[in-house]
Amino acid sequence: MGQVEYQVQYRILDNLNLYSSPELNSLVTQAAPDRWLTLNPQAINSQNGGERNPEIDSTAPTAPLTVKLLEDEYPGWLDPADWDKLVASETQYCAPVVTALEIKTRLPDAIGFARQAMTVDNQYLWGGTVAPNYDCSGLMQAAFRSVGVQLPRDAYQQESFLMAIAWQDLSHLLEQLQLGDLIFFGTSTKATHVGLYLGDGQYIHSSGIQHGRDGIGIDSLDTTSDDPVSRHYLSELRGAGRVVKSFSPEDVSPPS
Repeated sequence: MGQVEYQVQYRILDNLNLYSSPELNSLVTQAAPDRWLTLNPQAINSQNGGERNPEIDSTAPTAPLTVKLLEDEYPGWLDPADWDKLVASETQYCAPVVTALEIKTRLPDAIGFARQAMTVDNQYLWGGTVAPNYDCSGLMQAAFRSVGVQLPRDAYQQESFLMAIAWQDLSHLLEQLQLGDLIFFGTSTKATHVGLYLGDGQYIHSSGIQHGRDGIGIDSLDTTSDDPVSRHYLSELRGAGRVVKSFSPEDVSPPS
């Protein structure tokens, strides 16, 4: 039987984990209720010998399926036990359109979301995008999503999507930064970490165990700080970007 691409879209009803492989042993991302998902055509056509048609068959799958979250085009593997967390939708996902001015007015609430998340007992979770446990880019995505602005999933994708802030040195960068900008850290070739700028040289982020706080905390770009976490991330500073629009699926390529 030839392959047919089905464009059925599903609404997510409950917090959902997606995995990096069909073994389902490594979290790659999460999705909160009211997010959107679709099955990859390959998953549909491989399920039950290629005869599964989700438009007419609501029977739960018997094996992991490859899926894609529609808001950020992020792929992953779905545990068949979580099939009941999805409902097929008669409507289609429509990416939000938000102006730069509207985003600016919403930044205090996005920051408020991150600060509130910090007050709840939490740990760093690779792939985490739902409360209480987040990874760095998952916290950024959740904070902006709480105010109706969609960001890409990973730190390097967020860096590429945002309007870059030009800078020559740290002092110049601090002069350019505005409340709600994202600050990026990593290697010379790729952003691997991100935080949300709070003003006065401070940013809020979710960092891991090895070099961070194993959860959400506030750190500083102050070169005189003797805090080991702040100093570590300052040594990996790449730059910063400003959120001036909400992400649409065509805005970024799939994760690498």
